[in-house]
Amino acid sequence: MRSFLLRTRESFWFLPAALGIAAVFLGQALVLLDHAVLDVSDRVVFLDSLSASAARSILTIIGTSMLTVAGTSFSITISVLATTSSTYGPRLVRNFLADRANQIVLAVFTSTFLYALVVLLSVRSETDAGGGFVPTISIYISVAIGVLDVAVLVFFIHHIADSVQITTLQHRVQADLLRAIAHVYPSKADARGTRESRPVLTDPEPVTTASDGYVQQVDLAQLKRVAEKAECLIDVVAMPGAYVVTTDPLVRVSPPIQDPAFVKSVRGAFSLGTARTPHQDVRFALQQLVEVAVRGLASGTNDPYTAVSALDLAATALVNLLNRPSAVTALTDTDDNVRVLVHWPDADELIGDVFAGVTTYGLDHPLVVHSAMGLAERLLVVAGPSTTELLDSVILRLSRPSLPT
Repeated sequence: MRSFLLRTRESFWFLPAALGIAAVFLGQALVLLDHAVLDVSDRVVFLDSLSASAARSILTIIGTSMLTVAGTSFSITISVLATTSSTYGPRLVRNFLADRANQIVLAVFTSTFLYALVVLLSVRSETDAGGGFVPTISIYISVAIGVLDVAVLVFFIHHIADSVQITTLQHRVQADLLRAIAHVYPSKADARGTRESRPVLTDPEPVTTASDGYVQQVDLAQLKRVAEKAECLIDVVAMPGAYVVTTDPLVRVSPPIQDPAFVKSVRGAFSLGTARTPHQDVRFALQQLVEVAVRGLASGTNDPYTAVSALDLAATALVNLLNRPSAVTALTDTDDNVRVLVHWPDADELIGDVFAGVTTYGLDHPLVVHSAMGLAERLLVVAGPSTTELLDSVILRLSRPSLPT
């Protein structure tokens, strides 16, 4: 369910559809209000100030102009997506699709068109069947919405110009990374019902996947409920970010259980997709930040300052990571029996990913080497023994770039 909600939130259709439906109902409700007001009072000055032809003209102008602006806004967004994909990497396009401001702007313009269309259908002149009717209240509100849409258009122009800046993009990627870290490496207060020790599985039986794709989400709470009900131990093999094909194992179960309902429940806890997402895949979230840095070092771009900025933002996330407890490896039930085993990447692996990109592509850029040295020294302040050993080797490598990687 959480995976569906996240995919819906990142879609470009949900908000326009929801706001469009709301606009249709609002238009119908205000037309009914106009009927009710006219029935109560046959002559209200401000309600008697529009002719049917003027009402149609106003609604037609508002409706057609908003639909045109919506198409233009969508074209601008697609252009920005193409630029971002070619310059900063195709995996960063998701950040623009998930941008709530872009979704709201498109939703406001399309819903204004639908509102004007619904109200326009109710306008009748004196010669029409049923007599004349001009929903003046509804039209005044459509004018007010049109004025609001102009402000939304100005905001959209500012927002889209700001969103293509590399610093804005990097901060969005950093925000995804921080959320992923908070999810995978919970604070001590959020780590109840977990354990760091791992029991040994006895004669485990795999539960395989029925489809291909990247594991985007794993509902660990559902797996724990399934394991409690079946009184078994589930070892998650396919963690978020893994690519699986048909018959690949998702989990291993001990003792083996062949119940089809059990297999269906286990498979239902996994959400597969065509691409990796940063919600539970902390390694991918960090990879996006590293990718921005590496692309800045490409020969065609040659922008070490982008890489320096990415390393500075990575410092915030990695220091946060090292200040947290180790990743949860086992989920327990109320009787403290281990029910689910998980395999999140540890801090050393994530830190190694960052410096692997730097030592592969950035050793020819003194600014990048200096920034990477500063990152390593920051991490040494809060690092544990194993991480300290890793950072010492990284500092040695950065200070002597002729050494093999």
